[in-house]
Amino acid sequence: MNRLLQDIAACIVCQAHLPHTPRPVLQASPQARILIIGQAPGAKVHQSGIPWQDQSGNELRRWLGVSSDQFYDSSLFALVPMGFCYPGKGTSGDLPPRPECAPLWHEKLLTAMPHIQLTILIGMYAQNRYLGKESMANVTENVRNFRKYMPRYMPLVHPSPRNKIWHKKNPWFETEVLPELRKTVQML
Repeated sequence: MNRLLQDIAACIVCQAHLPHTPRPVLQASPQARILIIGQAPGAKVHQSGIPWQDQSGNELRRWLGVSSDQFYDSSLFALVPMGFCYPGKGTSGDLPPRPECAPLWHEKLLTAMPHIQLTILIGMYAQNRYLGKESMANVTENVRNFRKYMPRYMPLVHPSPRNKIWHKKNPWFETEVLPELRKTVQML
C-alpha cells in the first residue's frame, strides 16, 4: 500500500488538463473497513491536502455520526475520490473529476484494501461507475432506493452546502437514509 500511495502522489497523468500542479488527495489503508468514494477535491482540500476538510466534509461527518478523529483514522475509513486532483472551476461550480484517475488507480486501491465492507458512493460519477447497470435515472433515485444496493454500497447525494434545495425537496433523506447510514457505520 505504501508504494501504491507513493505512486499516486507522484501521478501527473492529467497535468496538462489542470489549472494547477497536480496534488492527489486521498486516504487509504489495508485495514480500512468503510470506503467513501466522492467526486474530486475542492479548492480548500487542494490547498490543505486533507480529504473532506471543508464544509462538505463537516456535513458528511454529521451524516455518518462520526468525529473527525474517527473519520481520519485510515484503519476505519478510506477516502478515495473519482478524480484525485482538484479539477478547477467551471461556470456553475467545480469541474467534473478528471476521467483518468478511477480507471488508473481504483482497482489497485480496492485490491489493496481487502477489509472494505461498505462503499459509500457520493454523487453521480461514483454511482455511475460502481452501480453500473443497476444505477437508476439519477442520484435522487439511487439514494431513495439505497436498500437495493446494501450491504455493499450506500449511494448518497453530495453533502455540499449547494444542495440545500435538494434537502428541502427530499426530507426523507434525513428521516430514512441517515439513520440507516449511521447504524451501518457504527456497526462497522
